[in-house]
Amino acid sequence: MEILRDIGIFLASGNIWRHVLDVIDIGLVAFFLYRMFLLIRGTQAVQLMIGLLLLGLVGLVANLLGLRLLSFIFRNAAPAILIGIIVLFQPEIRRALDQFGRIGFIGRPLAHYNLQIFNRMIDEVIRATTKLTQRFTGALIVFEKETGLENYANTGIRINGELTAEFLEAIFFPNSPLHDGAVIVRGNQILAAGCVLPLADEASVRERMGTRHRAGLGLSMQTDAVVLILSEELGQITVAHEGKLLRNLDTDRLRQVLSSLLQPRPELHGPLLAWRR
Repeated sequence: MEILRDIGIFLASGNIWRHVLDVIDIGLVAFFLYRMFLLIRGTQAVQLMIGLLLLGLVGLVANLLGLRLLSFIFRNAAPAILIGIIVLFQPEIRRALDQFGRIGFIGRPLAHYNLQIFNRMIDEVIRATTKLTQRFTGALIVFEKETGLENYANTGIRINGELTAEFLEAIFFPNSPLHDGAVIVRGNQILAAGCVLPLADEASVRERMGTRHRAGLGLSMQTDAVVLILSEELGQITVAHEGKLLRNLDTDRLRQVLSSLLQPRPELHGPLLAWRR
């Protein structure tokens, strides 16, 4: 009964719209804070944020206790701290802006999706992966999703050819000019080969790994791309996505992972992801 009475008082207050806006305001702040925590979870930014909170606590205590010199330092260092936050959290800020820019249909390639072509592309990748791992040949294959990879494609050689297993095997043939770089795949086309990818920061990597794995992990931390990594030493199959590594995959599991991460979800409006005829 008291709840009903409180609701009646609330409705009778005459400021219903103001209260609704307050609820929306609180909900939006909570949503953005939640998304921020998801972005920094499991990254070095967690420790950096804890350090910044401790600094803020020291400044607050100094102000409450009247420690004038310490308060003066914190007060005048605020602009430098703000710039430091932007520099320290640059990867997380870039990821947040990238994800925000991909809301709805923004940034999606304007082409038609074809399930048959998609499945054929997956088959070709699996066939190439099987032969490359059997020969212990290293490879780095990047699948573009919604974030454009033109900047990375420009670091390599333009191909613009249809993706086939034989094409991938030729590119990653040992001692070939393009062997050590990455292949960037857009839809069912090889966009470029011999591309240079950003390496994951050593401070954010909790284990020792080779250059290919660091490059694949680094790109997956900065974009939504899916990166297939074939180990030259062990012949192992790894997929990097959203800053995480899925290791020791077999071909059946690789097919499931690629299909799950790459297959576009049908939308109610407009064109779908790119799989060109």
